[in-house]
Amino acid sequence: MTRPNIAAILKSLPDRPGVYIMRDAGGEVLYVGKAKRLKRRVASYFRHSNFASPRLRKLVEMVEDISILRTESEAEALIVESKLIRRYSPFFNVDLKMSDRYPYIRITNEPYPRLMVTRKKEDDGSVYFGPWVSAGNIRTLLRLVERYFPLRNCKTEVLRPNPDRRPCIEHSLGHCMGPCANLCREAEYRERVNDVILLLQGNTAELVERTRRRMDAAAKSMAFEEAARYRDTIRAVWKVSRQRVSEALQEDLDSDTWNVLVRLQETFGLKNLPWRIDAFDISHMSGHETYGCCIVFEQGRPNPSLYRRFKIRSLQDGEVDDFRSMQETVLRRYRHALESAEPMPQFILIDGGPQQLAFAMKSFEELKLNIPVVALAKEEGWSACPDVPSLCVCPSTIPC
Repeated sequence: MTRPNIAAILKSLPDRPGVYIMRDAGGEVLYVGKAKRLKRRVASYFRHSNFASPRLRKLVEMVEDISILRTESEAEALIVESKLIRRYSPFFNVDLKMSDRYPYIRITNEPYPRLMVTRKKEDDGSVYFGPWVSAGNIRTLLRLVERYFPLRNCKTEVLRPNPDRRPCIEHSLGHCMGPCANLCREAEYRERVNDVILLLQGNTAELVERTRRRMDAAAKSMAFEEAARYRDTIRAVWKVSRQRVSEALQEDLDSDTWNVLVRLQETFGLKNLPWRIDAFDISHMSGHETYGCCIVFEQGRPNPSLYRRFKIRSLQDGEVDDFRSMQETVLRRYRHALESAEPMPQFILIDGGPQQLAFAMKSFEELKLNIPVVALAKEEGWSACPDVPSLCVCPSTIPC
C-alpha cells in the first residue's frame, strides 16, 4: 500500500517529460531519473512491492519525498538528469555514462571531413553533435544529409586529391562529392561541411538563406536543374525542421555557469538546482503603456524564445502602480503556464522590494503555487525571500 505522503505526491505529478528526484527522510538525494511521462514513470515504483531487485526494493522503502523538474522534451530531461547525478552522486544511481548509451554525430577532423555516428566522444579535434535520444531522428537527418548535403563516408585517407583515381560507386549514386578523385575543390567541400554543421546545430534559417542565394545564382545563370535541386533542398530542410527531429542535447555547461547555479541553490537554500529561472520587471513610459516582462533563463543562459511581455490591463492610462502591475503580470504568466501544462521554474526573481514581493505572492497564493521567490533591489542592496522570516542580505559575490 502506498504511503499517504507519497500518494499525494504521485497524484500531483504531471504526465509530461521531466526529471524526478527521490529523497530520504533526511533530505538526502537517493536517486535521480528522467521520464517521458513523469506521472506514469514515478508511479510505477509504487504499484507493487515484490521487486526482483533488492536494490530497487530498498530504494522504494527509503523514499520519503519526490520532487520534479519539468522539461520541454525527453532530450532536455536527459541532460538535466546527467548534470544532477554528477552534482549529487546518488547512491542508487549505479552509473550514467551518456556516451555509452546515446549516440553522437561526428564530423571528423580531416582535410576532407567525414560524417560518422559514434557512441564515444573523444578529444580529437572532431566536431560532435549530441548525444541523441532517438536513433530514428539520427536516421532522418543522415538521410537528409546523404541526399542533399553528401559528404564522404569511406575510411580512405584523403590527404591530397588524385585526379587519376577512379571514384567509388558512392559518387556515382550522388552520395559523395568525390574529393579523393579531385572532382570537387577543397573550398567547395568545406562549404558543404559548413552546411551540414548548420543543419545539425538547428540553424535552419541561416542554412535556408545560404541555399536560397545559391538557387537564385543558378537561376540567373540559366542552370535550371541546379536551381531546382536547391529548391528541393530548401523544402526538405524546412520539412525536417517542422518535425523537430533535431533533438540533440546541448553540450555540457561550462564549469563557471554550473558553479553559479550551485551557489544560487546553496545561498538561497533551494531544494532543487535552479535549472530554469524566471525574472519579472515592470516598465512604462511616464505612466503610459505599462508592461510587465518575464525573462527566462535555462541552464544558466537567457532563452529569448520564452520571453513574455504583458500589457497591463488593471490600470487606467496614466496611472502608475508597479505593485498591482507585478501582481497582474505574475498571475497571467503562471495561470497560462498551468492551463498549458508548461514547465515551471525552480526559482523566480522579482525586480523590486518587499511590496513588489508581497503583491507577487498574492498571485502565487491564488494559483496555489509554491515556488521559491526572491525580490531584488540593487539600489538598496538586499533581497527578500518569502521562505525566510526576515530580510536576507544578498552577497555581492552572487551575480544577482
